[in-house]
Amino acid sequence: MSKFSDIIKNDKPTLVDFYAKWCGPCKIVHPILEDLKKQLGTQLVILKIDVDKNPAVANQFKIQSVPTLMLFKEGKKIWRESGVIPISTLKAKIHTYL
Repeated sequence: MSKFSDIIKNDKPTLVDFYAKWCGPCKIVHPILEDLKKQLGTQLVILKIDVDKNPAVANQFKIQSVPTLMLFKEGKKIWRESGVIPISTLKAKIHTYL
């Protein structure tokens, strides 16, 4: 499996979902991301990071609440927001960087 740092260096936008299994709002975000994947296909990489299983990565990006979504391109963080975000908002933000 590729390392996190290698994945976010992709030239395609990479949407990272920092989540936890016990988090209610995280369960709402999951189907939104599934729909987003169906709509954008290979234009976008979606990566899910369980903060309980990957505390080093969560600490590196100062994740204090879940869900937190971050968008990376070529290794640079270009957007970050916490909470449940509607698919229309996510698509608009991602299309800015396609």
